[in-house]
Amino acid sequence: MARSSSFTKFFEDIVDSGKDLVDDVVDRTKDLEKDSRKAVRNAIDDDGKSGKGKKSKKYDAELADLHAAIAELTATVAALAAAQAPKTTATKVA
Repeated sequence: MARSSSFTKFFEDIVDSGKDLVDDVVDRTKDLEKDSRKAVRNAIDDDGKSGKGKKSKKYDAELADLHAAIAELTATVAALAAAQAPKTTATKVA
C-alpha cells in the first residue's frame, strides 16, 4: 500500500475543494433557474393579465437580469469544469 505524501494530500484537498465548488455552483444555478421560471410564470399569471403595462417593463428588466446571471453562472461553471478536468486525471493512481 502506497503512502501518500503531504504534497499529494495537499493536492488532493485542492482538487476536492474544486469539485465541491463546482457542485455548489451547479446547485445554485439550478435554484436560480427554478426561481426564474417561477418568476416568469408569476409575471404572466399576475392578475390574469399577460403582463402588459408598467409591470411588464419591470418584469422584462428583471427577466433580462436573470438571463444575464444564468449566462454568467453557466460560463463560470464551464470554466471551472474545464480547469478541473486535467487535474482530476493527474490524481488517478493505477
